[in-house]
Amino acid sequence: MAHILTIEDDPLIADHIAHTLRAAGHQIDVARTGRDGMARAMSANYDVVTLDRMLPDLDGLTILATMRGVGLDTPVLVMSAMSGVDQRIEGLRAGGDDYLVKPFSLEEMCARIDVLIRRRPRGARVETVLRAGELALDLVRRRATLGARELTLLPTESRVLEFMMRNAGRVLTRTMIFEAVWGCRFDPGTNLIDVHIGRLRKKVNRPGAAPLIRTIRGSGYMLG
Repeated sequence: MAHILTIEDDPLIADHIAHTLRAAGHQIDVARTGRDGMARAMSANYDVVTLDRMLPDLDGLTILATMRGVGLDTPVLVMSAMSGVDQRIEGLRAGGDDYLVKPFSLEEMCARIDVLIRRRPRGARVETVLRAGELALDLVRRRATLGARELTLLPTESRVLEFMMRNAGRVLTRTMIFEAVWGCRFDPGTNLIDVHIGRLRKKVNRPGAAPLIRTIRGSGYMLG
C-alpha cells in the first residue's frame, strides 16, 4: 500500500482518482486547491503525488518547482489537458516524473503510479521527524519540542518552521518562505513573514544561548 496525495480542483475527477486508487489498496489524501496541495506535499509523507497542472489559485508547476527546490524527491505524476509536446516537456523539466494527458484512462493512471512506486528504492520514504540541535518537529503529529519542552505552535508557524528546518544552514529570503508556505506570489509590502519569524524566535531561541533562528542582514533568515 502506498500513501498518495492527489492535488486536483475538479471534484468529479478527484473523486474518480481517489476511488480508483483506494480500490487498488492505496491510502489517498485529496487537496482541492494549490495552496492546500503545496502545504501537504511539503510534509514529505507521501510515496507519490498526482498533480493537476491547471489549478485556479496556484500553477501546478510552481508547486513542483518548490518541492524540488527544497530537495523533496517524492515522485510526481503531472496530469493536465495541456497536451502539446512543449508543454509536456516543460512539466517533466520542472521536476515531474511522468506526464499524463487528460482525459485519461484510470487503468493507465494506476499503471503509471505503480511504475513510480516500483522505481523508488525501498526505504526511500523521507524522515517524519526533522531535527536541528535540540529542536525536533514531528511531521505526522505536528508536534514540536525543544529538548524536553513541548512548543505550542500555530499551524502556519509549524509550516514556516518545517520549511526552515528542511533548509537548515541555508539563507532563506522572505519570498522563498512566503511562496513555499502560503503558496502564492510574495507581496513585498507585507510584514507577514517578519511577524511569524518573530513569534517563532520567541519560542525556539533560548536566552543566553546561540539563536537557532537568525536574521541575515539584507538577505533573509537562517535556521541553524
